[in-house]
Amino acid sequence: MTIWIKNAIMLNQKEEYRPIELLIKQETIQAIGEDLTALSSATDEIIDAHGALVAPGLIDVHVHLREPGFSYKETIKTGTMAAARGGFTTICAMPNVRPEPDTAEKMAALQVKIAQDAVVKVKQYAPLTMGLHSDTLTNQTDLLAAGAFAFTNDGVGVQTAGTMYLAMKEAAANQTVVVAHTEDDSLLFGGVMHEGIRNKELGLPGILSATEASQIARDVLLSEATGAHYHVCHVSTKESVRVIREAKCAGINVTAEVTPHHLLLTENDIPADSSIYKMNPPLRGKEDRQALIDGLVDGTIDLIATDHAPHSKAEKTGGMLGSPFGIVGSETAFSLLYTHLVGPGLATLAQLIDWMTYKPAKVFGLEGGTIEVGQKADLAFFDLTTPKKILAEEFLSLATNTPFIGWEVKGTTTMTLVDGIVVYKEGSIR
Repeated sequence: MTIWIKNAIMLNQKEEYRPIELLIKQETIQAIGEDLTALSSATDEIIDAHGALVAPGLIDVHVHLREPGFSYKETIKTGTMAAARGGFTTICAMPNVRPEPDTAEKMAALQVKIAQDAVVKVKQYAPLTMGLHSDTLTNQTDLLAAGAFAFTNDGVGVQTAGTMYLAMKEAAANQTVVVAHTEDDSLLFGGVMHEGIRNKELGLPGILSATEASQIARDVLLSEATGAHYHVCHVSTKESVRVIREAKCAGINVTAEVTPHHLLLTENDIPADSSIYKMNPPLRGKEDRQALIDGLVDGTIDLIATDHAPHSKAEKTGGMLGSPFGIVGSETAFSLLYTHLVGPGLATLAQLIDWMTYKPAKVFGLEGGTIEVGQKADLAFFDLTTPKKILAEEFLSLATNTPFIGWEVKGTTTMTLVDGIVVYKEGSIR
């Protein structure tokens, strides 16, 4: 199968748009140029990109697919369909499912299900400890052999320093990554949103910034002691950014991610006691948001990840106190950030693409992140000019729990290819 893609644009090294065509044969990019007519005699399919930007397929290192155990929220099929609609060609799935993939046998069974149902490439995390909530370490060697991508107890912080230390020692020996949801349970005090201004106005218990930052401070020292690569999930506070920056200056092997919602919203955007704004970590203050943007631009924070966390409509009817944490993000991440981060000049398009492609590939040693001849044809195409509203009824995810419904954006996905196969085009999954 040979595909000739015409009438696309690409950013050059000067961050200027140039017209581009691509020739894709089987799984790989065969040629890139402004006019590939001379090479296209044996083309099986011609696709007109209609002036869309072509970028490397986006990579999301933080997604919740919910299957097995919670398929009423999301499935591997629907979650990867949503990712394809968002321009993602590789996603990394968190292990807080039931049963947790904490043994080689469970991991192998989950890998079979992924191979059967996934529309995009899925890398599966394994837990650091048995059942996520225990202090009994999993067998990292066996889990890696069964297909584990990296290790995390995402959804809960590892509460015991000794457990994290031993897990990091194992990870360093296995040359794998410890990925951390940083949250000190002893500092939660029943909080459901940021401890700041809005929680007091709404009469709701707050979550201290120290809940996150204090555990990062602990863990970077453990990373230094063990030599493990330590990656911080969904950074949300200025204190966390400061700790990570100081750790990097000290030569500690720490990397970090930030979500679109923490880059775009603050506690002041929460209009009422609404569960649609309930996420963990919570939306923070204006100074925190600015620190996240500054940290991303100066390299303290390495990349952007969605923390796509689907829930059913019924689960999100209990307000802040009675609903689970989490919002979806796979289908809206790029367009929101292009519109509200690149649009106002807070970042360049080249930076945004870098944070969502090259950087996650580099940090985690994944394929992709660039467009070059001979590489796998994992590609995403975006309409940078046509404004569109984010509509719940157009979601391919089973869930629509996001505060961005109704927002107008540019940069929506027009087509996604995985290994040279069109998996999403013009609002439909093939």
